[in-house]
Order: sequence, then C-alpha cells, then structure tokens
Amino acid sequence: MRIRNVLVLGAGSAGLMAAVTLKRKLPDLQVTVVRSPDLGVIGVGEGTTPSFPRHFFESLRLKPQQFYQIAEPTWKLGVRFLWGPRPEFFYTFALEHAQRHPDLSRNAGFYPDPTTPLCGPVSAYMAHNRAFPRRPDGSPQFHNQHAFHIENRKLVAWLEGVCRTLGVAFQDALVTAERSDEGIAALITETGERLTADLYLDASGFRSELLERALQERHHSYDDTLFCDRAVIGGWPRTDEPIRPYTTAETMDAGWCWQIEHESFINRGYVYSSRFISDDAALAEFLGKNPRVATTPRVVRFRSGRTARNWVGNVVGIGNAVGFVEPLEATALQIICVQVSTLADALLDSLCDPTPTLIELYNRFNAQAWDDIRDFLAVHYRFNTRLDTPFWIAARHETQLHGAEFLVQFYKENGPSIVAGAQLLHPSNSFGMDGYLALLVGQLVPHQKPHHPSPAEASAWNKRLRTWSADAERGLTVRQCLDSIRLPGTPWS
Repeated sequence: MRIRNVLVLGAGSAGLMAAVTLKRKLPDLQVTVVRSPDLGVIGVGEGTTPSFPRHFFESLRLKPQQFYQIAEPTWKLGVRFLWGPRPEFFYTFALEHAQRHPDLSRNAGFYPDPTTPLCGPVSAYMAHNRAFPRRPDGSPQFHNQHAFHIENRKLVAWLEGVCRTLGVAFQDALVTAERSDEGIAALITETGERLTADLYLDASGFRSELLERALQERHHSYDDTLFCDRAVIGGWPRTDEPIRPYTTAETMDAGWCWQIEHESFINRGYVYSSRFISDDAALAEFLGKNPRVATTPRVVRFRSGRTARNWVGNVVGIGNAVGFVEPLEATALQIICVQVSTLADALLDSLCDPTPTLIELYNRFNAQAWDDIRDFLAVHYRFNTRLDTPFWIAARHETQLHGAEFLVQFYKENGPSIVAGAQLLHPSNSFGMDGYLALLVGQLVPHQKPHHPSPAEASAWNKRLRTWSADAERGLTVRQCLDSIRLPGTPWS
C-alpha cells in the first residue's frame, strides 16, 4: 500500500488536526480535506491537556502567535474537582504527588490533609486564581505544565488557516463510500465524481461514515464503566467574573457539570446518565444550579466506547469516528494528538508503505490509549462519595475498573507510593502515576500505609505550603497574562 495521496473525510478539529500533522511531517504527501457544506461546526467550548501544546508547538514546531491571535485560548493548569468528601481538590498537569522533596522522607502524596487542597506550587496557583509566575519585568513566566480552553469554532478557524498555509487542498462535497476488497475504492460526490486516494482518513465524527458504516467495524462499548450518555450544554457571556486558570468539574445528582473558562464566555455543561434522570429533569437541575445561563440549552447524546480497530484496510479513523469517551478530563483533543502523531510516525518509518505488522501495532497502541482513558475515568466514579443519589450509589458499586484494578489495589495496600509507577501503567498512558494519585488522594481513598510525619517534617511541609501560597499570590491572573501577550513587541519563541 504505497501512500502518496490522502483524503480526509471531515473538516472538524479531528480532520484538520490530521491534515496539519501529515502535511507538516510528510510535506510530499498530497492531502485533501473533503467537507460537507451542510454540516456545521459543533461550536462548544473545549479543554485540552498538555499534549495539545506539545504536539503543535514542540513536535510540529508551529508558531504560537497566530494560534493565540485566531483561536483566542485561555490557559488551563488542571481541573478543580468539587468531588468526593473534601470541599475541593486539584488535579494539575505538574508532578506534585510523586515529587520527593529533600526535607521530607516520603513523596509529597503522603502529606496533604483534608483541610487543604494544595500538594505543590501549581495547585497553589490554581487555588489563588493565578496562571503564571511574574517575571522581574512584570511579564508572565510561561512553562509547559499547562493546557488550553478553546472555543471549537475558533480552533477550527486556526487549523484551517494552517492547513492552507501548508498546502492542504479542500473540496466541498456530499459523498458516499464505494467499497473495495482493500476497504474504500472511492468517495462518490452527489454529481457522480469519484474521489480516490491511497489512504482515507475517517474524521466524520459520530457518524463514522467509513469505519463503521461502510466497513462495519465492530464497536466496543465502555458502558460497564462509564454510565453517562448525554449532556445538556449552555453558558453565558462573561461580565466581571475572573477567568479561572482551570476547568471545574462539579458533582451533580446523575453525573457531573463542567465549567470551561473563555475570555468572553463561560461554557457550562451537565453530563448525565439517561438511566437515572430524564432530559427534562436534567435540564431543570442544570438551570436550577446555573440561573445565569443565557444561551438556549441543548441536549447532546453520545456513547462511550471505541471501534475494535482504528486502521482497517486503507481507512484510518480519527477522533469521534473511532470512539468517544465522555468529556471528564477533556481527552477528546488529546486522543486525536495521539492518533495523528502515531499515524505520521508510522508512515515516516515505513517510507509510506505500511506493513501488516506495523498496522497491527498501530491498532494495539491506539486501542490501549482509549482504554487507558476509560480506566482513569473509572477511578473518578468508583470513589466519589460526595452524594448518595441513585446514580452515585450505582457508580460506586457497579463501575468496573478494568486496567486500573491492580493499580487501585496497590494504592490501597501501599498508599501513594511511587516505587512501582512505571510497572503499573502502560507506555501509552498519558496521565501517569501522579494523575492517579491526585484522584485517589483527592477523594480520600483509604489505604493501609498512612504516614505520620514527625514534628520537624510537619513543620517543613507547612512551610512549603506557605511558600507555595505566597509565590502564587505574587503571580499573574489569566487576564493579566492575556493583556501582556497582546502588548506590541511581545517576543514569541
């Protein structure tokens, strides 16, 4: 299968991210995006993980200035959880719980108590509503332990501009798939034109036009772990509210509610299970707890799971065409980064002539990446004791941990130990041991190895808490950082 010509079906974030990646990594490839003029952009607020800036600005080496100008993101240091028995806790993109400080005998995960959500400097910044440290000249000291909040329409606009700069072609057409022994023979437009390629990327979203509809690839459900299957989405224009440097995840009666912080808009959504609440009741609960919602709320249905294979014949699925995992932890764009980067690597290493074993390895790796997300989210549901509604009682008793089962058992026996972190997680896992510890410690999951620090250690830990808080209070807010990067002459690396 010598690949010179690639057709991407779909011009949402998945299709455009794939086109940008392939054209950037393999500039001699002919890449065409086929988009339907009748299908608009979803238009919701999205959060990312640090894999997004790493992919675009480190791996692809795109310049950030145009991204900031067109996509207008805000910064995200992690997730603030209103979850479990504590008033709140923070999941950060920094290594905080696994960090071992020189004046302490154990790693930091053994020291937090239920009265404070802090476990390191980044969680202190989140607690004090600060985004980045202040340099001596007053400008932000950026670091790579952050992600973004982005409005989907603005993200798509930036990606389309990058595509055109790189030489990606676009064709507007409604198409149907013509099958062949290899997979897809052509995409047939409504005028009868046959669009052919050596490789087809299915980025058609939940419709999965090529992978599931045309090729009948089997779907593997995650419904024994992730019960939520719907979301009601709304929001309101920002007035004088601070732009918070994190996503908020708040426990609701039959699921949870997100809050995503944009510069001029606050996006809010209630993810719930139709098994435990009706659409009307979910909407009433959502509006009752968010009376400022100004947009007309809409209900989106989804299923959590993935296809058995990502790459079938001459078709590779990208994004929602392959699978979807509910939006807790904002992994939708993260998984696309994994898919498109491993696809580009596979084509590069095979000289655009992929072998059956390489395709098999691609499928194994990406299937595990999906399963890793499911397993991580399972910990969120299995141990959230904040409410005793029917949904949460069922979540605590019925949620299957799958690949996280042994890790959780290890934690219950050994506490937030890091000695076996590398052995407990698959190489594709992007959350790391620190991510699991943030959730287990944050939800006060009991274990058999509590650490009782000496008075000297307790004093050293409390001193660190005070230092982190004092440093955070001197930091810059999201608004101040946005104002700073818009000053004339801002240096862009």
